[in-house]
Amino acid sequence: MEAPAAPAERRFAPTALMLGNFVTGCSVIGPAGMLGELSEGLGVSIHDAGLLITFGAVMLCVGSPVTAWLTSRIERRTLLVATLAVFTVTNAASALVSSYAVLLALRLIMLAIGALYTPQAAGTASLIVPVEKRGSTIAYIFLGWSLAAAVGLPLITFIASRYGFRAAYGAIGVVAFSSCLLLAWRLPGGLLGEPVDLKTWASVGRNRMILLLLLITTLQMSGQFVVFTFMGPLLAKLTGAGPDAIGLMFAIYGACGFVGIAIATRIVDRWGAWKTSLLFTSLLFAGVAGWALSAGHYGFMAASVVVWGLGFASTNSMQQVRLVAAAPPHASASVSLNTSVLYIGQAAGSAIGAVLYARELLYASGYVAAGFVGLALLTVIYTRRIPAAKS
Repeated sequence: MEAPAAPAERRFAPTALMLGNFVTGCSVIGPAGMLGELSEGLGVSIHDAGLLITFGAVMLCVGSPVTAWLTSRIERRTLLVATLAVFTVTNAASALVSSYAVLLALRLIMLAIGALYTPQAAGTASLIVPVEKRGSTIAYIFLGWSLAAAVGLPLITFIASRYGFRAAYGAIGVVAFSSCLLLAWRLPGGLLGEPVDLKTWASVGRNRMILLLLLITTLQMSGQFVVFTFMGPLLAKLTGAGPDAIGLMFAIYGACGFVGIAIATRIVDRWGAWKTSLLFTSLLFAGVAGWALSAGHYGFMAASVVVWGLGFASTNSMQQVRLVAAAPPHASASVSLNTSVLYIGQAAGSAIGAVLYARELLYASGYVAAGFVGLALLTVIYTRRIPAAKS
């Protein structure tokens, strides 16, 4: 069911949804840009600070399908605005903590609820645009994650390195509040998706294409987060890079992600999601492999991150486009599962990266990452032969 909306309201609704993804992305990956400051400010090791990402990913993994089921009958504007309000309060509270345990508890609460934003935003896109625009609109909404890496993460690194992690969390809270207001203003009311029930999950579980796409997401994210979680400390140890050089690398990564997803948004309706996915997964693999081969040389590693960045966000958005196409009536459920396995990948990758970093296996992390992404690329190639099951 869909309420009528004024043209201007409907036109700017995808942008409001996209900015909510920006807040979600900053909240999820923010600790990666301030591991050193968190370690020093809270009196814990870099390894323990990295576990904020690992434990948060576990919570997101569990929370995404559960919240999709519990909230599927709630009107979308109310649901998404409330989620951004939670991001506002918990990020602001994180700026005031005095212990690692409290910060971890706040993060788990934030992400348990915040897990629903990205899949519900993608599902909402199908309610506000024509079918022929669905692919490019979903890719555009996912642009918020690219902006989080391109703009948010370098700014978090800059603020934290100069003013401390509390200032960084406070800044995220301010942006979350602004995004909450914009979404309440621009997203049409009265939007309801298909209810998620046990029959929905059964239908999704029988769809072979959906299961393969979920495997691809898991492999892609596992590989990337072996390196990405500890990118700052790895650069510092392998190349002697300081905070500004590390922030620049994050900026390169995110800016190229922005370019990549902008290109994907332009070509996906013409090329189709499979060809677009193949292109950007190939770039992702080339970039991660380049990082492994060039480890220890900042310039070459930066060049590899350019290629890696072109692929990272585009592959994620194409996964969502392909999942929606595989079973449109069950988009909220399948995309929530994709979000869940995305965070399984983050948790697994960051945990593996933590072990490798703790054991000083700094060069090995790149090759482990490339192995995961290479398997994802092979699976993408294989899916060309698998037709989507009828829903």
